[in-house]
Amino acid sequence: MMRLDSNDDDVSLFDAEEDTGQKSKKSKIRHPVASFFHLFFRVTAIVAYLLCDIWGSSFIACMVTIILLLSCDFWTVKNITGRLMVGLRWWNQVDDNGENHWVFESRKGTGKQQSGASESRIFWLGLVVCPVLWVIFFFSTLFSFKVKWLAVVIMGVVLQGANLYGYVRCKVGGKTSLKNMATNYLGRQFLKQTVSKDEEM
Repeated sequence: MMRLDSNDDDVSLFDAEEDTGQKSKKSKIRHPVASFFHLFFRVTAIVAYLLCDIWGSSFIACMVTIILLLSCDFWTVKNITGRLMVGLRWWNQVDDNGENHWVFESRKGTGKQQSGASESRIFWLGLVVCPVLWVIFFFSTLFSFKVKWLAVVIMGVVLQGANLYGYVRCKVGGKTSLKNMATNYLGRQFLKQTVSKDEEM
């Protein structure tokens, strides 16, 4: 397990998971229940949001249902599916002095040998697409003046965006600045295009 934070007071989160990679190489999806629940809560929250007007039930009932689904999704993805499906986990801890420390962990060998390619695709697809949809809902709610739905949509953006941010930090390294990563990526793309144009000439 690789720690991406300098604080060493915490217990390893991947104790029991280290040697399970060899047991179930037969199936492409090693954790079908985790994969199901990774998508279930977030997709159900989106469907409930889209169908609330059709159901015709009260706004309060719809709001409570969607917020419960979003909360279950946040907890499940943060504490279970990230660890099982891709070997990543993040959390916040408060030390004895009352200071917050964000910790981003990645299991050694995280990749295709630890988690199947299908599981990894399911995880990242669900993690990226759903927050994007909530951002679209935010702007559509704002521009259509459905102010009563703003609290629900903001909750969706914040909870699912927090998980996305946390897992991206785990993936690229807790100390790595996302701005630096984006700058390096754009620089590499520019260099590739320049080199390919020179070769064509």
